Amino acid sequence: MLAFMTDAQPVRLTAGLPQTVIPPEPAAVLDALAAAVREPEPAARKAAVALVAGGRPRFLAAWATLAELADDPVESYAYARVGYHRGLDQLRAAGWRGSGYCRWTHESNRGFLRSLEALRAAAERIGEADEAARCAEFLLQLDPEWTRRSV
Repeated sequence: MLAFMTDAQPVRLTAGLPQTVIPPEPAAVLDALAAAVREPEPAARKAAVALVAGGRPRFLAAWATLAELADDPVESYAYARVGYHRGLDQLRAAGWRGSGYCRWTHESNRGFLRSLEALRAAAERIGEADEAARCAEFLLQLDPEWTRRSV
C-alpha cells in the first residue's frame, strides 16, 4: 500500500547554475569613491581613491579603481590582486561555493569583476600569460556575457 505525504515540502528545482550577488556598499561609501574619481589632477585622484580604499579595505570598487588608475603594471597587479581576493571572500560570504554566476548586471558585483579584469590585464602586461588566461576564463565562467569593461 502506498502512503501519501500531506506535509511534504515542495521540491525546488533550479534552472542552471546559481547566481551570487555581492551585497551593496552603503551610499556614503559609493559617494566618497565618486567624489574621489572626480578629482581633476591624476595624482590627487589616485590619492583620494587610496584614502577611500584605506578607510574601507573591503570596498572592491576602490581596489579596482586603483588598479585601473595605476600606470605601473606591477602596482596595478598588486591593487587588482587585493580586490580579487577580497572579492572571493565576499562572494563566499554571499553563498558562492566555487561555481555559479556573478554577473555584471548586478552593480554590487562590478568591483569584483573589474578587479578580476584588471588582474587579467596587469598579468598580461607583466608577462604572466597563464594567469591572464585563467582570469579571462574565470570572467567568462562568472558571467558568460562578459566583455572587457572599464570605469
